[in-house]
Parts: sequence; C-alpha cells; structure tokens
Amino acid sequence: MLDNLQRTTTSRPRAGLLFLAVVVGHVILISTQVPTRSGVPVLEGVTFGVFARVQQGTARGLTSVRDFWGSYVYLRGARAENETLRRQVADLETRLQEQRALAGRAQELQALLGLRPFVSAPTLAADVIAGYVNPNILTVTIDKGSADGVLPDMAVISANGVVGRVIGPLAAHAARVQLLIDHNGPAAAAAIIERTRAGGMVQGREGDPPMRMDFVSNLADVKAGDVVVTSGADGIYPRGFRIGWVERSERGEGLSQAITVRPAVDFRALEDVLVVLREARAAIPEGATEPGGPAR
Repeated sequence: MLDNLQRTTTSRPRAGLLFLAVVVGHVILISTQVPTRSGVPVLEGVTFGVFARVQQGTARGLTSVRDFWGSYVYLRGARAENETLRRQVADLETRLQEQRALAGRAQELQALLGLRPFVSAPTLAADVIAGYVNPNILTVTIDKGSADGVLPDMAVISANGVVGRVIGPLAAHAARVQLLIDHNGPAAAAAIIERTRAGGMVQGREGDPPMRMDFVSNLADVKAGDVVVTSGADGIYPRGFRIGWVERSERGEGLSQAITVRPAVDFRALEDVLVVLREARAAIPEGATEPGGPAR
C-alpha cells in the first residue's frame, strides 16, 4: 500500500507537466493558425518581435564598437600625422636657420670684399675663432698669424668700421686682436670729426658708451651724431675708416671737450675681419698727410 501511495505521488507531477506541455503545444498550434490584424500569425509576430529586439540590441552594440574602433583608429592616425608634421616643421626650421646663416655670412663676406678697394695696403681676410669681451679682457683671436704675414700692431677692420690692432705674441696661424674699446691698454686711434675735421684721439673707457674722444678743443664744433673716422696720424690705422658716432659732447674743465663715442662695430658679434698688411709706422706729425688711403 505504501508503494502504491508513492507511485501515485510521483505520477502527479508528471501528469501536471504533461498537461502543461499539452496546453503550451495547443497555444502554439493555435498561434500559428490565428492571424493578427495584419494577417501575420500570432506566433510569427511574437517570434519576429523578440528576434527584432535582440537584433536591435546587437546592432547597437556593434555600432558602438565600430564607432569606438573608428575613433581610436582615427586618433591614432591623426597622432601619427601630427608627429610627422612636427618633424617636417622642425626640419624646415632647421634648414631655414641654415639658409639665414649662409645668407648672413655671404653678406658679411661681400661687405668685406667691398672694403678692399678703399684700403691702399693689401689686406688679409680672417675669421674670429675666439672672443672674450668683458671689462678685463677685451681681445679676440683670429685664424691668421705670423705664417700668413701678420705682424704686431697691424690694424684690423671690419665691414662696419675699426676693430683694433694685432698684439703679440703671435702663433703661426693665430693672433690676438686688442679691441679699440679696451681701456686697459694702449688701444687708442687718431681720429677726426668727419663734418668739421676737428682732430683728437679715441680710446676705450669704462661705461656706456665704451669710448671717448680726447684732445678736442673746447672751441671745436662737435655735435651729437657726428661721425668719427680715423685720421691715420697714429701710423697704425688707415685714414678715413669709421670709428663711431659722437653720443655726447660737453665743454670740459680744461682746454678739451668731454666727448663720448658710440662704436660703429658690434664687438660682441664679430665673425669676419680684415687685417691690413702694413707695418706700423711712427705717428704722423699734425698737419702732415698719410700716404695713400683715400678717405671714406
């Protein structure tokens, strides 16, 4: 009897499941036959709707992934393109700087070559290979020396004006040049005011501007802006080369004016110079004429 009871209890869920399966089957069969208002069977409409939702979600996911990947690829491409453009711009800037340097060098050399016809003595082009312009050491080094015919006290000029003089000792292919603005040693140059021909001596001084003109009479006509040129009376510098401009002229305490001179040469940017291959001579007496060397 107990066995019969267990069998009855076990068969009830099976019967229920079987009944449920039969009901579902009938519903499915009916849904396949019963049309909707549009004429499509109910089962087909429900199935299509479910699959449409799934497809819609899948499509949205794929679209998002595709958009993300496309943006990623685009950004990678844009980054690579920007990097390429940056390299090209840097290369072009470097080439532009090189071309500017070559153009500046050519202009300087052309200016130096233009100076040669105005110098009666032979000249030697030289490059400035070292410079140390400070209040204590006012010299530069050029790449020409005794083996090139350079001697102490030879004048050195540039396209803009007077630079200084060669000082010893000399190497075979190098020499030091004492700049005209040196206030620590004998770097003076005999000079005149180009407008009035008033004579004096230009030498370095501490301060700004770094040169002064001494021994110019208080009676002489000197004004700010007057051009100061070499007179040739010192026996070192050729006559008529520009030294600078009068920046200030005042009546001095003694017989001479207090004149400051702004140099024509930028001594901190010297690159190319000319050495005048003429030995220094004794100073020319006042009123005498230096042989050769037309005034500029």
